[in-house]
Amino acid sequence: MRAIRMHRLAPLAERHPPLQLEQIETPTPGASELLIRVHACGVCHTEIDEIEGRTPPPRLPMTPGHQVVGTVVREGPGCRRQLLNRRVGVAWIHSACGACAWCLEGRENLCPDFRACGRDAPGGYADYMVVGEDFAHPIPQSIGDLEATPLLCAGAVGYRALSLCRLDNGQSLGLTGFGASGHLVLQMARHLLPDSAVCVFARNPAEREFAEQLGAAWTGDTTDAPPRPLDAIIDTTPAWLPVLAAMEALAPGGRLIINAIRKESGDREVLTGLDYDRHLWREKSLSTVANVTRRDVADCLRLAEEIPLKPQVTAYRLEQANEALLSLKAGAIRGAKVLQVL
Repeated sequence: MRAIRMHRLAPLAERHPPLQLEQIETPTPGASELLIRVHACGVCHTEIDEIEGRTPPPRLPMTPGHQVVGTVVREGPGCRRQLLNRRVGVAWIHSACGACAWCLEGRENLCPDFRACGRDAPGGYADYMVVGEDFAHPIPQSIGDLEATPLLCAGAVGYRALSLCRLDNGQSLGLTGFGASGHLVLQMARHLLPDSAVCVFARNPAEREFAEQLGAAWTGDTTDAPPRPLDAIIDTTPAWLPVLAAMEALAPGGRLIINAIRKESGDREVLTGLDYDRHLWREKSLSTVANVTRRDVADCLRLAEEIPLKPQVTAYRLEQANEALLSLKAGAIRGAKVLQVL
């Protein structure tokens, strides 16, 4: 089968692309595992972090990809969910132990044995992949292959971040950064919190215009002041400056949720400008989103069908994986980017 594989950690650059298209053996599913014929796989900023060494190191060589949609073509011994020939999705959570305190509390995203798809186990930048049947999610028939892929990561982790905001209808929400996750969270918030104003902070005027088309009540640059302080803000950027700007834009008691697997170190010096009175006082709080649970993914897919949620996607061929990642790194991030495999 074809697979895009990473053999080394390196800066993502056009002249020396780190991912290679190879022919490797098709995997065989083990006990309670599924063999999936991949139709499409989303391209995520997390892959850039993996390639450039900002995440726990992957097991090399590794096939990236954790927003996978495909058809189950073979079941391993002991499978019981009757998923053969059904279309399923695989998210960032490839497996968890199921027995630790975190798993038993329903917080398997914090499991010490959490294994990430495309980092700790081969992912979906390939013709086929294997996953445990309990970590495969049936895809609603009303959602197409390409549109389903960003729901498995950008959508699911965005849904988790929105839940952590703990907003009541009518309370205001801010989104700083407006890529694959932001454009989905905006649509979720307008459905779940119809009386809540959503404000979007984005550097790119085109992304601000896109947010307005999707119903944002106000848009501005990263450090612009919104019309009034906000009850919660979700930050999806890889930078530190939006953190300080968001904390300043919060209302008393407001919550900032950082939805990013890593922050890049280049602008870390902005944190020397942290001011207790402006950024932290009056019971403002900051928390992070770590990974997703299976429930987040299932709930996001149900909500997407209910709205109905329509992700905007740009498709690339499998062999264009480096090109798609370079485009994402350059900031050309209207909606989501997807590798069309089948």
